Amino acid sequence: MIKLKGIAVSSGVVIGKAFCIRKEEFVIPKIRINYEDISREIYRLEEALIDTRKEIVTIQEKISKELGFTEAKIFEAHLLVIEDRLLIEDVIKRIKKERVNVEFAFSESIKKYIDILSKLEDDYIRERVVDIEDISKRVLRRLLHHSPSKYELKEKMIIVAHDLSPSETAYLSKSNILGFVTDIGGVTSHTAIIARSLSIPAVVGLEKATTHIKGGETIIVDATQGVVIVEPTSSSLRYYRKKAKEFFKSTKLIHIPKSAKAITLDGREITVSANIEIPEELPLVEKFGAEGIGLYRTEYLFLGKKSLPSEEEQYRAYVNVARRVKPYEVIIRTIDIGGDKFLSRPEVPVEITPFLGSRAIRFCLAKPEIFKIQLRAILRASSERNVKLMFPMISGLEELLLTKKLIRECEEELREEGKSFDEKISIGAMIEVPSAALVADTLAKESNFFSIGTNDLIQYSLAVDRGDEKVAYLYEPAHPGVLKLIKNVIDAGQRNNIWVGMCGEMAGEPIFAFLLLGLGINELSMSPPLIPRIKELIRKVKFSYACEVAKEVINLSTPREIEKKLQEALKNVLKEDFAKIIGV
Repeated sequence: MIKLKGIAVSSGVVIGKAFCIRKEEFVIPKIRINYEDISREIYRLEEALIDTRKEIVTIQEKISKELGFTEAKIFEAHLLVIEDRLLIEDVIKRIKKERVNVEFAFSESIKKYIDILSKLEDDYIRERVVDIEDISKRVLRRLLHHSPSKYELKEKMIIVAHDLSPSETAYLSKSNILGFVTDIGGVTSHTAIIARSLSIPAVVGLEKATTHIKGGETIIVDATQGVVIVEPTSSSLRYYRKKAKEFFKSTKLIHIPKSAKAITLDGREITVSANIEIPEELPLVEKFGAEGIGLYRTEYLFLGKKSLPSEEEQYRAYVNVARRVKPYEVIIRTIDIGGDKFLSRPEVPVEITPFLGSRAIRFCLAKPEIFKIQLRAILRASSERNVKLMFPMISGLEELLLTKKLIRECEEELREEGKSFDEKISIGAMIEVPSAALVADTLAKESNFFSIGTNDLIQYSLAVDRGDEKVAYLYEPAHPGVLKLIKNVIDAGQRNNIWVGMCGEMAGEPIFAFLLLGLGINELSMSPPLIPRIKELIRKVKFSYACEVAKEVINLSTPREIEKKLQEALKNVLKEDFAKIIGV
């Protein structure tokens, strides 16, 4: 028996036979060509790119029908690679200068791009490497006249691969996929996105899964703990069969009215909101009983487009969401992207920045001509009177003051133009940088609310890139240092009479939601399907008990101690409902 540890990206427990997808390799010949053959090779390149584009559009339409608009958007990045003039011109330059065949020239240009991007630390950039590799395979298949690999699942099996591109999963029989296991990847990888969309358990970032798994073996995927077990013992099989059965039951047993409030047994009410990425997710907000939107990410309006969205385009998107969630509120977060994500746009200089570089509010303040268009659009949408404005990655007071100065400029412009907006719009800071958590009292004096973004706060606090499988085990939400930072933010909010919410992954984890309740959080925002479980939890505990447990937990020394104490406390109060609500 071999036990592997990775990153759980789509929860669940499954047992089944492994189906291995091997990495596709190409033998690329280097052929010298004559001067008169140059135009023929360039024509072959253009033909291959056109055919590949048609192929990708077909797959995108298929995914859109099967999984939805959000998942289909993955392929926009693929289309951008095909249309990247820098790449195409580099290939043509090689053909002309080196007098080589198009297959070799294309392969060398792709290698150069992948080599540059692979050395960077940004999660988004790493995902672009996967896109480029996927597209390059498709183009090379056409140039070399290779047939694509066919994968046919005749029975229910667990997919094991080094990595899975979206196009590889597009033609797999979804009804026969029990789970996903990959060597590489993180919470933002394509495999993770597809797995969550299909509600299929997945563990990624295992490093050597394909080394230990050849295909046909019995494996266990415990995507509640990020564990994969190869050729389990009989006792392990018994344990995980029971765990899989309990997990399945727990996901089916929570029935709570959509209108039910998250109120503790002793009367403490918590707002439970939804995180959304695109307007197409709004039906889920209503379906799962969210009390508004605690995080509306706006990046989708900017990414994968050939031009920047206009003020009018942004206004229509924001006001549509505001109107649809009434009478609840929506917190609109300004763009959380960096220069690296505008590579295909002529309006913005080409720039590749590291994970700690020019992103989020830093990028926006450096590009006020882009930022003010978004601010104006959000302010105009605030005329609906249920819009709040939030800024990501605030690290100190100066950034917040500069941002508020730009808001005042936009407000003055709108007044002069006779355009209405909420004169008392609430302005909040997203606390996801340790420095911001430490000076929360200062920031609170210039904010109407805080929302804690735990994904980045944990990452920055512990110096752990959560997408790097080599250090993923160090990514600890229950780390005492992280919890003390969170407590400091909540306490600062209470001292300054502003409410504090959380929109990071911790908000949707039952044991941490219980701890946050005890620490005094006002709002929890999460992926819509997680809402019923968290509401049910809050409705079955006392606020006073949560406060007692939080006081004890905050002084414990290790993540293991903290998690154990929280689980014991919840078992004590939830009793027979523990497994149903916690999902273990």
